[in-house]
Amino acid sequence: MKFLKTLLASFIFVFILFFVYFIHVTFLRVDVVFYSAIIDALVAAGLSAIIIYAVKFFGNLGLYEKFLLVCIWVLAGYAFAISVPTVLDRSLSFYILEKLQQRGGGIQVARMPDVFTQEYMKEHRLVDVRLTEQAQSGTIEIVDGCVKLTPKGERIASVSRFFRLHLLPKKRLLMGEYTDDLTNPFRNSIETPDYLCQ
Repeated sequence: MKFLKTLLASFIFVFILFFVYFIHVTFLRVDVVFYSAIIDALVAAGLSAIIIYAVKFFGNLGLYEKFLLVCIWVLAGYAFAISVPTVLDRSLSFYILEKLQQRGGGIQVARMPDVFTQEYMKEHRLVDVRLTEQAQSGTIEIVDGCVKLTPKGERIASVSRFFRLHLLPKKRLLMGEYTDDLTNPFRNSIETPDYLCQ
């Protein structure tokens, strides 16, 4: 009986999560998709917790069992936030599929770079989205038309760079060839670009 009540409570959580998420993305402002989805998950877990603690039907579940359920819901909400709206919002892979569908099912391989630079960047307002996310996260600030790295951004960039250099695959399949190109994508960067800020 406890198993069925736990299952029912989890279905309630999933329903509340999708309802809260739908209301949030449909009627409220969203600064960063991932952060808003995390808030939705916490709200859903909180409301579900109130239900299982307040409704007598769930009374035979112990306090520890209820606590574990809430922990599972928070983790499931996090998994949802990062795996569904955030992936769909950021994924170049999904964009490729959608673009192929839009263009009748096929695009020449040689023209894919044009699709990314001339269509993807514009259609998804990629620069605006990423600058907004980074500014809201406190990793950059925009001052007098210059994007500046904050101390927090510096720390995160250092960790990211270390991970990329040392812990990403050294033999990754890219277009039929195994390469380490993505472990150090800056190796062929422009030496002295003209876009730097003082």
